[in-house]
Amino acid sequence: MNAHATLESVDSRTLNSHDRCDVCGSQAYIRAVLPSGGELFFCGHHGRAHEEKLKGLEGILLWDDQTSRLGRESRGCDIRQ
Repeated sequence: MNAHATLESVDSRTLNSHDRCDVCGSQAYIRAVLPSGGELFFCGHHGRAHEEKLKGLEGILLWDDQTSRLGRESRGCDIRQ
């Protein structure tokens, strides 16, 4: 990814089992792309927990929510940890 990404330069891809939540390590289904080109990855649970705050920040280029792939129930992480 570029040092200064733009929405046009962000690649669209399906997240897979190698993409892990930055909070708990479960499989990521949400990707937030930053202007620096960095990415944050979240499971469904942590993505929903942080979505409002992150979307309110200026600079989130893309909120790529692929939780629809989970079906009716989110299996992102075990919150009993």
